[in-house]
Amino acid sequence: MSTKKQAKNKKRTIKALTLDLKKDGWKKSRGFVMRNVPMPVLDDKKNPEDATCVILKVLYAGVCGSDRGLWYRTAFKDLVHESLKKEKKNMRITGHEFVGEIIEAGSMVKNLYYDPDPNNKAKIKVGSLVSGDSHIICGKCYQCRIGEQNVCLNESILGISIDGIFAEYVKVPAKNLWAVDTTRLRPEIVAIYDPFGNAVHATTAVDFRGQRVAIFGCGPIGLFSILLARNFGAAKIIAVDILPENLKMAKKLGAHETILITKENKKEAWESDKKVVEQIMKITYGKGVDISMEMAGAFSSVNNAIDSTRRGGKLIFFGIKDGDLTIPKFSRVIVRGLTIHNIIGREIFRTWQIAQRILNNKANGIANAIWNVILKKGKGTIISFKDFTLESFEKSMNENPKIIFKIND
Repeated sequence: MSTKKQAKNKKRTIKALTLDLKKDGWKKSRGFVMRNVPMPVLDDKKNPEDATCVILKVLYAGVCGSDRGLWYRTAFKDLVHESLKKEKKNMRITGHEFVGEIIEAGSMVKNLYYDPDPNNKAKIKVGSLVSGDSHIICGKCYQCRIGEQNVCLNESILGISIDGIFAEYVKVPAKNLWAVDTTRLRPEIVAIYDPFGNAVHATTAVDFRGQRVAIFGCGPIGLFSILLARNFGAAKIIAVDILPENLKMAKKLGAHETILITKENKKEAWESDKKVVEQIMKITYGKGVDISMEMAGAFSSVNNAIDSTRRGGKLIFFGIKDGDLTIPKFSRVIVRGLTIHNIIGREIFRTWQIAQRILNNKANGIANAIWNVILKKGKGTIISFKDFTLESFEKSMNENPKIIFKIND
């Protein structure tokens, strides 16, 4: 980029959804605030790391369960506070699911990330459409070196521990990008590769063929997991949630049974729901499910999953909530021979390749089901970034398991 254009961009401001700890606070606030922030620029003379970064014009940005946790201040408090303190600033740009167009690339991007294969139309270059992983990894630690990038020792997370993508333009490392082809898959679904990848990671952790599965929490990733469990050959899927509307969606997506959690008179928030466990035991002829997937994060949901799983069964924990969890009679987890799989992020980029092939395969109907059922064909789920207000956004978020910002045309 020319020096004149760099200087012009440095003076330019763009719209972004932010959380400012000094102005907004944490304990007594909720939501994000639309603010003018500086246009991101690439200047590898001042910041050598910019040589391997790109500037994206963000087209669509998905709203994740993590964003909900941040919105209501129920998750990521320590990550946000500690990272901002380290950066010596007060404001975080939120968001991490996206599809965008590369409008500028650092000087080293072509050498490091451009695929010269003429048959590969999806490339990391100016003009390309890309999605990308929200976990920015170091590539140097032991975990990264042995292929376990999803648990990188020095990772940062877009929109949480570093600035994210709820903005008109963003700067991101090219190494995190995944080139996409929107002639094969609509851009609104490409924008949610990241959370769909969470479900792919969770449902490839164990073998689902012929298994009875209970999915606790039918938010977007729980709903994605229903589609994937069916695709991977589960014999019976039981969907559990506190919202009737989510369970209706679960049924449409292939759940064989649904269980609505109602308010229980429990002494502690972490106690399991006896009625839910009893229903699952009845459905499974007193055995319990082979696989329990905890996708909500509520502490009672964790214990529901444990109590509903058969001896020798598998537990997949994905949901996150701040605070301390009590697991009563923990010895039974060991005595019953339960195996626990904790899922974080995606296996970069193995999960992305699996997700792409599943979504591009029209025969399985998964992409169509996401658009028609979860995203309701865009009705009320695709919202204008420019028209954002706290009240309208919160209403959309509470009425739909998944919503997506349309940021630029």
